[in-house]
Amino acid sequence: MFLLGTIVNGLLIIIGTVIGIFLHKIPDSMKTTVMYAIGLSVMVLGLQMGLKSENFLIVIISLVVGAVMGELMKLDEKLNQLGLWIEKKIGSNGRGSIAEGFVTATLIFVIGAMAIIGALDSGIRGDHQVLYTKSIIDGFTSIILTTTLGIGVMFSAIPVILYQGFIALFATQIDRFVPQMLMDQFIVEMTATGGVMIFAIGLNLTGILKIKVANLLPGIIVTGVIVTGYYFF
Repeated sequence: MFLLGTIVNGLLIIIGTVIGIFLHKIPDSMKTTVMYAIGLSVMVLGLQMGLKSENFLIVIISLVVGAVMGELMKLDEKLNQLGLWIEKKIGSNGRGSIAEGFVTATLIFVIGAMAIIGALDSGIRGDHQVLYTKSIIDGFTSIILTTTLGIGVMFSAIPVILYQGFIALFATQIDRFVPQMLMDQFIVEMTATGGVMIFAIGLNLTGILKIKVANLLPGIIVTGVIVTGYYFF
């Protein structure tokens, strides 16, 4: 079952959110400090990922072109609108914006090498170990995020399942037409590009800047196009 790892990932995010809801009585000062801690940790993680690039020019071009595409498509605005729609449907819980929780958690859980590598392993080899590991990490992260951002974190499980599920489904056929060397190069540069985005999420969580990270997401696709062109030409 190539979707098993993805389903487990989504379930642990939901379970983590439920646990986080019961921990909402944590003092505000503690929540603030915890959020700063998460933000700093996310920044360090993003920095580590960004430094994995073998050709940082690819990362720069991918982010710049991706940013232009994202701004034209208004991805951040649309993602926030989806979060606000969910908020209107179920009502605010008074413990943080549902839209903010949904958007922030979605970006943290979707961007990154583990989501793509894990889904590829699930689809190609039926090996779910990477996604199981990611599930545990996401589960604990959702607990902490929920104590500060509220129940909106739970709904991030939906895009996580759709995103990783699509990759896993695609991966069942990918080894037939994508050379292994090309895939390895893409994963390296995608990891670096995603790392810069994750670093930006950390800046948002700490309140240092407010970057529309969702508008950078097309950079992942641009990375694939550049790496493919570089490989063949």
